[in-house]
Amino acid sequence: MTPILFYGIPSGCSFGSIVALEWLGEPYRLSRIQMPEVVQSEAFRRINPVGETPSLKTGDGHIISESLAIMNHLGARGIAKGIGFKQGTTDFDRLNQRLAYLNTSFFNAFSPLWYALEHDTMKPEEKQALRNYGAANVTRAHHELEKMLGKDPWLLGNGHTLADAYFIGIARWTKYHNVVDRKDFPAVQALFERLENDPAVKFAHAIERGEDVKGSGGFAGHVSLEQALSEI
Repeated sequence: MTPILFYGIPSGCSFGSIVALEWLGEPYRLSRIQMPEVVQSEAFRRINPVGETPSLKTGDGHIISESLAIMNHLGARGIAKGIGFKQGTTDFDRLNQRLAYLNTSFFNAFSPLWYALEHDTMKPEEKQALRNYGAANVTRAHHELEKMLGKDPWLLGNGHTLADAYFIGIARWTKYHNVVDRKDFPAVQALFERLENDPAVKFAHAIERGEDVKGSGGFAGHVSLEQALSEI
C-alpha cells in the first residue's frame, strides 16, 4: 500500500515530514489531523498511543511515530537523492547530530511559549514568566544555529538534507511568538529564506492551508483517519 503520513494542523512539526516526502519523490498519501481535538482522540490513539503527530504508516503497514524516527526511515530511502546517508558513515552521524539538536534543543525552546499561548487561564505574571523563559531559550538556540551554519548554505553543507526539512517546520514558529528577530542571525535567516522558496516547502504550506494542490513529488492525495484505520 502507499504510505500515509498523519500530519497535524495548525502548524505541526510534521510540516518537515511533508517536505521530506516531497524531496524523496516516492508515492505517499496524507491524513489531516486537527490539533488538539482529533490528535488526542481514541481513534487517533490507535495510530499513536501518545496522541501526537507526525506518524507514518509505511507501505508494509507498520506505524512509525516521532519526527526523528520518521526522518531516519525516509533518509534510508533517500540516500541516492542526497537527503539521507548510509548508516556508519560520517555524513550519517552528522545528519543524526543535527536532527537530534533540532528535535530537542530547537523544538523544546518554543515549548514555554506554546504553553503560555494555549492556556488562557494562567495569571498574567505567569504567562510573562513563561514568555521570558521561552524567549531566552529561542534566542540561545538561534545563536547556536548561527554558529553551526557558519558560511554553509545548508545545515550539513552544500546540499539540503532532512535536517533542513525539519528545521523549516520549527523555524516558522517565530512568527507566532515574536520573541526573536531572525534577521539578527544572518545565516539562519538566509537558510529560512532559501527553504521558503523551495517548491516542496511551498507545497507543504499550501497543504496546511487546505488548498487543492499538486506537488512535484509523489503526493497521491488525502485519506480520512477512518479510511487509514481501515487499512491497518
